[in-house]
Amino acid sequence: MIQSDFHGVILCGGSGSRLWPLSRQFAPKQFIRLTDERSLLQHALLRMGRACGHPPVLVCNEAHRFIVDEQASELGMPDIEVILEPCQRNTAPAILAATLRAMRHGEDPVMLVMPSDQLIDDSDALEASFAAAHEAADAGAIVVFGVEPTGPAAGYGYIQADGEAGHGTVRPVRCFVEKPAPALAAQLLGDGNYYWNSGMFVFKASVLVGEFEARAPELLSLVRQALADGNGNDAQFRLARGAFSACPDISLDYAVMEGTARAAVVPLPVSWSDVGAWDAVWAAVPKSAEGNAAVGDVLLEDTHNCLVHSTHRLVASIGLEDIIVVETADAVLVAHKNRAQEVKRLVEKFAGQHRCELEHHREVKRPWGAYDSLCEGPRYQIKRITVKPGASLSTQMHHHRAEHWVVVSGTARVRCGGRHYLLTENQSTYIPLGEVHSLENPGKIPLEVIEVQSGAYLGEDDIVRYGDAYGRS
Repeated sequence: MIQSDFHGVILCGGSGSRLWPLSRQFAPKQFIRLTDERSLLQHALLRMGRACGHPPVLVCNEAHRFIVDEQASELGMPDIEVILEPCQRNTAPAILAATLRAMRHGEDPVMLVMPSDQLIDDSDALEASFAAAHEAADAGAIVVFGVEPTGPAAGYGYIQADGEAGHGTVRPVRCFVEKPAPALAAQLLGDGNYYWNSGMFVFKASVLVGEFEARAPELLSLVRQALADGNGNDAQFRLARGAFSACPDISLDYAVMEGTARAAVVPLPVSWSDVGAWDAVWAAVPKSAEGNAAVGDVLLEDTHNCLVHSTHRLVASIGLEDIIVVETADAVLVAHKNRAQEVKRLVEKFAGQHRCELEHHREVKRPWGAYDSLCEGPRYQIKRITVKPGASLSTQMHHHRAEHWVVVSGTARVRCGGRHYLLTENQSTYIPLGEVHSLENPGKIPLEVIEVQSGAYLGEDDIVRYGDAYGRS
């Protein structure tokens, strides 16, 4: 792909609730390896790098910053700039914050903004669309990329274009249609002038800011305040919580695109999917002669056109058709493929029940490694803790639980009260309730520890931190 002088921005704040149980609040779909060994975010990083020739800026939630760092480092991109949102406020505040930040030294770049959770065929046609959008944006247009519909999908927004269709043509936008009902989606498909809204934009920074000044001045003022009151450097900048949380939860489409006379659409004539639900995942991955997409330890008999995804154990099926089965360590989803969009309704119901399965997987990622909750019961819990080489947990204390640690592999440096000592494989230690303690891996291989907690309360919020290398409170 030919590189252009874009200022690249990747939006990394989505939740992906329709892909539960694989997508969770603290591990949403952009960080999941859905179709191959790379996550959707990693594919977006590589795509943006090919388009721009330099690392992009990422806008993400504070809760995900360590996952972003880890996945970017896996690609050899440790120097990306990250803008941290204290809360989700949709695409308009996020894009505006990245745009204003790009102008902080007096520059007026052409911005290329793309979500982090899409599958796109990187081809010469994509390169041509980017070039056409850059030229139009340089002339003052705010460009959105439109995808040629392949069916009457009700889960996508639609863009109606003015003028005659033509490959690579920049066309004015006549109107936007937000996720139409199936009957209307079929009608739009037959019209021929409608595209799916990809959520990818190209614009000159000053042009977009001018549109916010005219159409959403209060939002512009709040984002400017969030930047002025924020803190950080060129590698990581945290938006101020007060001003940013006061921003309306609004998309760029609603805030600007539906009212501006500058909106233009450029066709994106490539294979594209926002993998917004499990039926889209089934459509995007390789399938057997029976139409089945199987991931993990799966055995299928007399099964057709199904998606069966296993992460922790054998999943077997007999006599299924058009069914989705997704297994994780702590939850299983079974749904008809035609009702994949309705998984969001389940998630909303679970939220009302305060189910922990919406937030984390059983294995929870941390900046120092991960922990896996193996077993729990009244007054006890057993975890497997993995600490990266050179990493350490915070210096902390618990009011309500004591802990026993057994080293399975590697070397542990332990502080317990006034004592500092090393533990190696098959050695153990006891951390009394109320004792200040820390755990560090001074070695060159991962440290594996089995932790047995006992006490009246075992919640993760029973942590008083006295020191933390990762800036957590």
